Amino acid sequence: MTHDAMSRSARGVYGISVASELSGVGPQTLRLYERWRLLTPSRTAGGTRRYSDDDLDRLKRITTLVDQGINLAGIAQILDLESRNSQLESDYSQLELVNAKLKADRKPAAGRSATPTKGTPTKGRRPSDDDGRREHRSRRRDA
Repeated sequence: MTHDAMSRSARGVYGISVASELSGVGPQTLRLYERWRLLTPSRTAGGTRRYSDDDLDRLKRITTLVDQGINLAGIAQILDLESRNSQLESDYSQLELVNAKLKADRKPAAGRSATPTKGTPTKGRRPSDDDGRREHRSRRRDA
């Protein structure tokens, strides 16, 4: 992905010292979070960490969870579940759009109604199946 195609908030622009200063989290702690895969800053060709605005937002979320007393393993699970939930919500929204488009595009064929009329057999049933049962039931009531 080129820098032009990458969103500004996802572009790694801050070195570890600037990210540390902006977040209030020490550089050693940032390295620890990276070892736990809680953060994945981008890297320059020389291997220098570059933190993005998205990384700093994620770091705020991590800090909030740490302040609540959650350990790093728990935070990893929470962040993973939040990420998967967000992806599912996005997929669901896209499916709703596709479903709405399909419903809008679906039109009954000319000269045919969208629903079967009375007496029209439905899939898998013979026209006489239901009629025979009704007659049988009505005879029982009359007797």
